[in-house]
Amino acid sequence: MLLTIVVGILVLSVLILAHEFGHFIMAKATHCWVEEFGIGFPPRLYGKKIGDTIYSINWIPFGGFNKISGEVDPAAPRALAARKYWVRLLVLGGGILMNLILPFVLMAVAYMVPHDVAQGQVVVEEVSPNSPAAVAGIQVGDTLLTINDIPVDNMSVLSREVQLNLGGEISIAVQHADASLETVHLVPRWKPPEGEGAIGITSNMTNFVIVSESLPFWRAIPEGASSVWDSLILYKNGIIEMFMGAVPFTPSGPVGIIQVTGEVAHAGVSPVLELTAFISIAIAVTQLIPFPALDGSHILFVIIEWLRRGKRVSPRTQTIIHSTGFIVLLVLMLVITYQDIARWVSGGSILGG
Repeated sequence: MLLTIVVGILVLSVLILAHEFGHFIMAKATHCWVEEFGIGFPPRLYGKKIGDTIYSINWIPFGGFNKISGEVDPAAPRALAARKYWVRLLVLGGGILMNLILPFVLMAVAYMVPHDVAQGQVVVEEVSPNSPAAVAGIQVGDTLLTINDIPVDNMSVLSREVQLNLGGEISIAVQHADASLETVHLVPRWKPPEGEGAIGITSNMTNFVIVSESLPFWRAIPEGASSVWDSLILYKNGIIEMFMGAVPFTPSGPVGIIQVTGEVAHAGVSPVLELTAFISIAIAVTQLIPFPALDGSHILFVIIEWLRRGKRVSPRTQTIIHSTGFIVLLVLMLVITYQDIARWVSGGSILGG
């Protein structure tokens, strides 16, 4: 329990701090006035003014914050709102950009850190009637050799490639029980019948071994970049599946993230880095949503002002809209946090069970 809480809080704090650091870097690079950059949240434990910015360490050790002058009010001293459109968009989008850059670093490190990988043969145990797999000719007892020319040496490879290609054709090389080889083509379904899966098979691993693997940096960097791109596609596909009703919508707040991160921590450093990268992507995409109080909403007001040739929504109106949105988000967060705590106390998990 202690490991779960400590690792979960650490990961979430790093992600929040990285987001705020993105805003900070862009503000400094464009000579905007950052009144304070804080690690943690007030009350202040220690602060030192360097140049025109106070750098503080605060008592609540959870993430961090920026205080940028005049985010919505152009009348404030050296106001961000009085700067050119491109400057404001860079500063307001800096956090999102950082949450998209961070996963590339995390995934590269995850590949370089020694981690356990299961390797074996993936064998088909069941084929659902009239499923894409059945129509393509996959049979019980078949060994899956490759999927889209990628060796299927564990279940994760199969699942990942199927999810990446929902609605698109994939090729699977199989070895039948009589040792004959065949390459079949099929289309994974967005919304399969309950219990069947996207292609309609149940499989298992045989003759598998656990090996420790670590990649040199010249391989880890491109592999990490490829994994980040795949994660973006998986995230997009997951959202589409939720809208289609193919998978349940299970919102999770800080408590849920802390729980699942702590659970993954028992598998080692590399899985934690991979999960952190995925959460960072989720934060970036969420912040892009033009909902009041989120970065996407601030960006939208700048775009509206540009389209109206400089006629801005009044600072008072913007403040009311963002404040209202913040209250709504706070209420939603309280509800989600209650659900997360109830699930955790009852022994349940976002990962299942």
